[in-house]
Amino acid sequence: MIDVTKFKTADQLFDEKYGAPGTPAREEMHAKAMAWYYGEILRDRRKALKMTQQQLADKVNVPRSYISKIERGENDMQLSSFLRIAGALGLNLQLQ
Repeated sequence: MIDVTKFKTADQLFDEKYGAPGTPAREEMHAKAMAWYYGEILRDRRKALKMTQQQLADKVNVPRSYISKIERGENDMQLSSFLRIAGALGLNLQLQ
């Protein structure tokens, strides 16, 4: 039988590695994770449309390298940039 008391929750692991919620290290990790997540959504949609990074960049009037950084989660883009790129990819967003 497996002793489940030896297992840790995801929150416990995050606390150990990045600190408690609200600490600078935890907030930085969360921001990077969200940048990666949104980049994945945009990249997956671009690929589904069989569009190159250059084609998307031309459509939203930004350098291809900017699209590349966003897709890799290396750039924390402004909401206006996200909306422009998402719109160019035919994504509809609803803010609540």
